[in-house]
Amino acid sequence: MQQVVRCLATGFYISYLPPLIFPFKKNTGAGFLGTLWGIPLVLLFPADTFLYSICMLAFWAFAVYICKKVQFKGYTGHDNPKIVIDEVAGYIAAMAFLPRSAGYLAAAFVLFRTFDTLKPGPVKTFDKMQNAFGVVFDDVAAGLMANILIQLFIIFVVRG
Repeated sequence: MQQVVRCLATGFYISYLPPLIFPFKKNTGAGFLGTLWGIPLVLLFPADTFLYSICMLAFWAFAVYICKKVQFKGYTGHDNPKIVIDEVAGYIAAMAFLPRSAGYLAAAFVLFRTFDTLKPGPVKTFDKMQNAFGVVFDDVAAGLMANILIQLFIIFVVRG
C-alpha cells in the first residue's frame, strides 16, 4: 500500500527525476514538474463549474489523505520535496472556473509557481503548519491567489 501512496504523492515518481539530473542543486524543480501534472488533470475535469468544484474539493481531500499517509525512509519532515500532489492541488485551484485555453493555462501555471515559491501572506501561514493539511493548503492558497488575479484580469481587462 505504501508504494501506491508514494507513487501518487510523487506524481508517479516524477519528483525523483530532477535530483537525478541535477544532484548538486538544493531546489531541484520537482514542484515545477509536479505542477505540470496538473495541466492534463485540469483538462480532464468537467467544464461545468459545479462539477469542477466537486472534483476540486474531492482532489484536495484526497491530496491531504495521501500526504498524511506517505512515508519516506530517512526523511522526518512534514513536507518532503518529493511530494508533488500538493502542487497538482494548487494548480487545480489556480485554474478553477477559467477558460482552458493555452494562455490561461500558462498564466495560471506561472502565477501559481510564483506564489508557491514566494509564499506571500496566507500561503506562508499554511506553510508553517506541521501537518498534511498545511502541506496541501499552502499550495491551494497559492493557487487561489493566482486564480483571483486572473479573474480580476478577465473582469477589468478582457471584459473591460
